[in-house]
Amino acid sequence: MRIWVNGELRDADDARLSVLDHGLTVGDGVFETVRTTHGRPFALTRHLDRLTRSARGLGLPDPDLDEVRRAAAAVAEANPTALGRLRITYTGGLSPLGSDRGDAGPSLVVALGGAVRRPDTTAVITVPWTRNERSALVGLKTTSYAENVVALARAHERGASEALFANTAGRLCEGTGSNVFVVLDGQIHTPPVASGCLAGITRALAVEWTGAQETDLPMDVLEHAEEIFLTSTLRDVQAVHRADARELSAAPGPVTAKAMRIFDERAGDDLDP
Repeated sequence: MRIWVNGELRDADDARLSVLDHGLTVGDGVFETVRTTHGRPFALTRHLDRLTRSARGLGLPDPDLDEVRRAAAAVAEANPTALGRLRITYTGGLSPLGSDRGDAGPSLVVALGGAVRRPDTTAVITVPWTRNERSALVGLKTTSYAENVVALARAHERGASEALFANTAGRLCEGTGSNVFVVLDGQIHTPPVASGCLAGITRALAVEWTGAQETDLPMDVLEHAEEIFLTSTLRDVQAVHRADARELSAAPGPVTAKAMRIFDERAGDDLDP
């Protein structure tokens, strides 16, 4: 594997950052995950726009998007794969121990690994921990993911691929790495960004392409929704066949199946929508 680290491609064994990089010591960094198909990234412009917004939210300098694009192209060429996960990580760089940021400048790492197409349906669980819709990090895609690691491990222990969070008001929010949609009376709904969820790229495209409504939703909507589905970079649109103990045996239902078809068609027509 060849990885881009601070301006150049390196072999994986030689791709190093300082152990004092702020992204490692305190999680001071942002990232994007981009799907690639035969080396071609999907929705890269939208991902880079969000990378910049996240960096600004942390007070990091704007990333050099021309460099990021060059890095992505170089990494894709060096690591050919049919379906890939392109990871762009941008951190506070070499810094003192503690929360103060140093003046050495940010670090940029771009790597590409293989991926497999997700199943059409999956199982999810809910977890007792909450998203803080008033957090300083709300809406930012940061490298502070330990909360997600813990929740996802619980999901895997219970035979699920995703864990869903409420926010501090007890309203449906998001998954560890996905957005959640429900179908009520034949209409698609998803929690608004004000709930504290990440403004997912796939979420935004699904809303635009299916006419889904942003709706403040209680957690118990999962107990009676006609259909449930998830969106994310590597899931695209994925139906849910089990939510906690509730089985949705007909998944994907007709509304979700249509959303899946629309997404596949529109994404196939335009790689940078």
